[in-house]
Amino acid sequence: MIFHRRLLLGALLAAPALRSARAQAAHRVRIIHTNDFHSRHEPVARASGAACRANDPCLGGSARLAGGVAAARAEAAAAGRAVVAVDAGDQFMGSLFYTQHRGAAELAVMRAWGCEAMTLGNHEFDNGPQTLARFAAGADFPILAANIDASAEPLLAGRIRPWFETVRGGARIAFVGVITPETPQLSSPGRNLRFTDPAEAAARAIATIRAQGPATIVLLSHMGLGADRRIAEQVAGIDAIIGGHSHTLLAAEPDADGPSPTLVDGRDRTVRILQTGAYGRFLGRLDLDLAPDGRIAAQGGSTIQLGAEFAEDARVAALVAELARPLEETRRRPVGRLPAALPNGDCRRGECALGNLVTEAMLAAIPGAEIAITNGGGLRAGLPEGQVTIGDVLTVLPFGNTVAVMGLRGADVLAAIEHGLSQGAGTAGRFPQVAGIRFAWDPTAPPGSRVRGVQVAQGGGFAPLDPGRVYRVLTNDFMRKGGDGYVMFRDRALDPYDTGPVLDEVVADRIARGQVAGVPVDGRIVAR
Repeated sequence: MIFHRRLLLGALLAAPALRSARAQAAHRVRIIHTNDFHSRHEPVARASGAACRANDPCLGGSARLAGGVAAARAEAAAAGRAVVAVDAGDQFMGSLFYTQHRGAAELAVMRAWGCEAMTLGNHEFDNGPQTLARFAAGADFPILAANIDASAEPLLAGRIRPWFETVRGGARIAFVGVITPETPQLSSPGRNLRFTDPAEAAARAIATIRAQGPATIVLLSHMGLGADRRIAEQVAGIDAIIGGHSHTLLAAEPDADGPSPTLVDGRDRTVRILQTGAYGRFLGRLDLDLAPDGRIAAQGGSTIQLGAEFAEDARVAALVAELARPLEETRRRPVGRLPAALPNGDCRRGECALGNLVTEAMLAAIPGAEIAITNGGGLRAGLPEGQVTIGDVLTVLPFGNTVAVMGLRGADVLAAIEHGLSQGAGTAGRFPQVAGIRFAWDPTAPPGSRVRGVQVAQGGGFAPLDPGRVYRVLTNDFMRKGGDGYVMFRDRALDPYDTGPVLDEVVADRIARGQVAGVPVDGRIVAR
């Protein structure tokens, strides 16, 4: 990967030793941070986030996360550093723990490892304001989102704060929360919450904080790395951004997406951006020496892998075991076998074998269907090689979505594919995984004109997509209702029916029948 010059500078600054700036340091603190945990309370495979199997290199799990946080606290104390621990959102959704306990498991674990503030992620709204309100009522830490106006939602009014400030090691530190404004398209926050511009909300909060005296400003952001870079450039006064949403691993790791911290030239200072991937596999540690005016004088720390070298916290291990007891019978039920593992790492970037399995299963389940389209970001984990259980399938597809059926004109099919490609490849959850069609696209072309040809399976071959013809199209019910911004499914569908078979059951049935032919990547999506 080729990085901008300032990103290469970030790599040099990512070493554990502190690097000095010009200002004289007065205060020493460590910020411990997590993001996008997604209910992964048990260890997961390093590469895919799927359930941990024997002989897999497995990372994370709540007990090891708690152990890692405790070790990071002890290390900081030995070095004379004060500590604050925070989370950048999307604790909810991603395993049977959330399906069963609806946020109670995440709350218990966050309290156990000592979370002191979190910003909301879009998945905190997946089951509406009611579920989040129960979580917030039990939280002993502030829940942040400066760009949410909750005044018209009785369940959440007064429960969401724009920022949290604290004094650690003599330093005043303020954490400002922001969430992706696309949350209403990505989740189910209801009609009463208003999501505003995050840059404007952050700027207002920062002005208020700085009016009360010197402070170090940390943005707790659930917007994704690209949006974090933009807000770092646009909004003055931000010292660091602890991010989430894009599942970006910023670390000194061979497979990392960039250095930690990644540096951006802000309007009035250098902004440090950090993110720890997803699923609790890594833990962030940012060591800061702070000048009297709150500016960063020196930095250190690193993103660390939570492997077996970290002892599990016995109390949290017992808690997870208790929470897992109701799940055992369901998740251990065998479904079938796969000849190879199907990771989800590339499903937001291009064609992936897991996406082929899911969309081919959708087509097979609905007689007469011609095209299937699902969002790559909806495939929340990979599937293992060999024996697959229902728990594995539910970890991949945890939302309980149904297969939705509709008539759609060819021109609207093309519009849907263009929309799916509009954010490019890498972090976009809307990236289309397909069956029954194939297409080429140009990632360098402007959004809305990236498709270079769509063909529809016909007989034993393929024919060009006919703009005027009505095709029988399948998607999931979330997308059919406009989720991930697929408004053409919502507004232009002909005779839609959203309550088809449950998607995870469709996929499990296909695996059970051994119908995995055509799963390998076959060139149905080609970047040119």
